[in-house]
Formats: sequence, C-alpha cells, structure tokens
Amino acid sequence: MSVTIDIAGLGPEHIAFETSPLAELGLALHALSEPGHHPGLHGWATATATALEPDLADRLLEAEFLWRNSFSDVFMPFAGIRGGDGRTGADLAEDLDILDRLDDERFVTAALEFTCTSLYGAGAPSPLSDPGMRARALDMAAARGARQTEFTQRLLADPASVRRWIRRLFEDCDEAFFADTWRRVRVQLVADARHKTDMLRRKGIAESLRAVSAALAVDEDVKRISVDKLAEGSTDATDPAVGAGLTLIPTSFGWPHLMVLHAPGWRPVIHYPVHRPELPAPASVEQLQLRMEALAHPMRMRLCRNIARSPYTTGELADTNGITAPEVSRHLTVLKRAGLVTTRRRGRYVLHQLDLTVVARLGSDFLEGILR
Repeated sequence: MSVTIDIAGLGPEHIAFETSPLAELGLALHALSEPGHHPGLHGWATATATALEPDLADRLLEAEFLWRNSFSDVFMPFAGIRGGDGRTGADLAEDLDILDRLDDERFVTAALEFTCTSLYGAGAPSPLSDPGMRARALDMAAARGARQTEFTQRLLADPASVRRWIRRLFEDCDEAFFADTWRRVRVQLVADARHKTDMLRRKGIAESLRAVSAALAVDEDVKRISVDKLAEGSTDATDPAVGAGLTLIPTSFGWPHLMVLHAPGWRPVIHYPVHRPELPAPASVEQLQLRMEALAHPMRMRLCRNIARSPYTTGELADTNGITAPEVSRHLTVLKRAGLVTTRRRGRYVLHQLDLTVVARLGSDFLEGILR
C-alpha cells in the first residue's frame, strides 16, 4: 500500500519546502485531542489543556473533528488555491487570509473531510450541492455527538458565518497558547526547510526526499514518488489546472504522522515530522507485515521462545521442538526475512538468536506504521 505522486517532468524549481503556522496549529490541536498518538508531547499537552479557558476549550470540542479523527485540508489552504504557487503565509494571520480565499464549496468539503474519507482520492461532491453527501455528512456528524451535529448543520446552512467563527477560534488559540509555541518551534522548522531546499539544489529530489523520511521513495526514472503508508491513493504534481508543484511542510508536532494531501484539484503536499535523533526510523509497512506474519505461526513462536534466551543451532531447535532440521530451517528463513533473527558462526556450528531490540520495537513500529 502507498500513496503515489506523479512528478514526471516536474523541475526542482516547482518543489518547495515551506513552513506553515496554520498547519502546525492543526497538529498541535491534534496532539491536544489525541495525546496517546504523541507520547513525547504529554507534558506540553497536559500543561496547555489545563491552562485553557473554559469557553475556548468548549469551542475546541465543537470543532475537533477538523483535527482529531482526520486532519482536515483546511489547515493547508495554500494547496487549494487554483493556479497558486504553493507558498504559505509568513505568519498565522497570512495563512488565515489564504484560508479566506478558498471558495465555500472547497472549504466545506475540506471541513467535513471525515464524512467522506473513503471518497477522498476520488473527489467527493460538495455537501452544499449534493443531497446525498449532505445527508451523509449530517449522519456521520451525529455519530460523533450533538456538538458536531450542530456545527455541521450551521456549516451547511451558513458557511460564511462558520468560516468567521473558525478564524476567530484559531486566532484565540494563537493568543492563548500557539503564538508562544510557534516562536519556540519555528526556528527548527525554518532551519529544516532551508537545509532540505539546499539539499534539493545540490543533490536532487531523490536525496532530499530520503532525508525527509525513509517512507518516501522516488522511482529510477524520477517520475513518481511513493509514500509508504497503510493507505492507497494517487495525485499529480504537474496538473496545470491546479498549478504544477509539490510542497513539503516540516512539523515539530507531527511525529509519528506522515501526511500526504492528495485530494483531486489540490496541489499535493507532504507534511513530515522533523528528524528526532533519539527516535529510530520506523519499519516500512512491508517489513511490518512480514514480521506480523512471521510471528503468527505457533511453531515460529515456539522457536522464538527458545532463541530469545540463548543462541541455538538448527539441530538443537529440531531436537527441542520435535521437528526435522529442514522444517526448522524453513521457519528460520521466514524469521530472518522479517529481520527478527540474527545468525553467527562458531567453528562448524551456526547459531541463531532472536534480535530482542527489533522484537521490542515491534509494538511501537506497529503503532507508528498505522498512525503514519
């Protein structure tokens, strides 16, 4: 599974590394709503949530489906301006001015993105003009609660007033906590964007994307970017109707999420977490699947129990478990292919041992893989 971005013929001048305070605010709000996704931000999330005024906290609950269940494209309005250049605002006010430039249909569809996630890549019709999508939006909002239902009803009845309400909400977040937070993280994000831009100019797109994330890959002909995710989708960075280009946005709050805006009619965006040296790179989705399948077999689980304690030879494992040496070898091959077992030679014997570091990471790798 992957999300692909067609970049055939796209020159480096159309690839931009930008910072966006509005996009960062969206992920900060997500971290407040889902602290379990972001264990490294527990302290910040607890302190920030505790300090919120009750009125602001209530309004955030009312609109939280913009950032909690799915990350709405309203946080990247620069990508939705037809014929735009993919440039973000210099500050939150400028980003919000760009948001104001989105037409009502595009804004409402993005705001209610959680109601049409299965249709995201195909381009769902606007609930403002399509009765079926309108009914779907109201039904799915009702499943989230009374506040969300009321919000959706107001958004569909009077988009302009809700747009003003949302802008005021984001401005109040800025005053309450985000302005200080942005001043703190902006330096790192600007430095990362400059570094990646310099790398793009000197070493090319493949090298710069590898520096962004191990989950990004460029094919040999430099015609397509593949993003390793438990999702499928595709988009075109050379569509003249949208404006050719690809924008990459670093985030300090995003890990472990790696998000790709690939909605039809929008400029593609890769929203990536800045590198944190203390965190190992998560396994690929393919490697994660191999590991889960390898450990699903009861005999391989028994073999892992043996070799977790000490190194064993193939013969010892066969004798201990009452199976033949060729059977042990076949099971070990599966475990090795999944990167779970190491081997070393001692004289004429080959010893097999479980890689405890890799197995210990399997839980967090799985979580990071499905959240990415």
